[in-house]
Amino acid sequence: MEPSGESSVRYDRWSENNINMNVEASQSTARRLYNRACVGKTGIVVKTTGLLAALAVIYIIGYVTGYYIHQCP
Repeated sequence: MEPSGESSVRYDRWSENNINMNVEASQSTARRLYNRACVGKTGIVVKTTGLLAALAVIYIIGYVTGYYIHQCP
């Protein structure tokens, strides 16, 4: 039940002029790029591609290192 008198929430201070509906323009460029590339299905694809590329680089570095370490004199 509401207590009689003033409410604890003051809705009358809200101003329609203070509401920013243009969220895209209010974000920084880095944040927009992050939201576009790292969220949702596109984000899963980007992260999976990055993981596979990192694993390929690690494999190639290991292969080349092993080749030169175990070379016959």
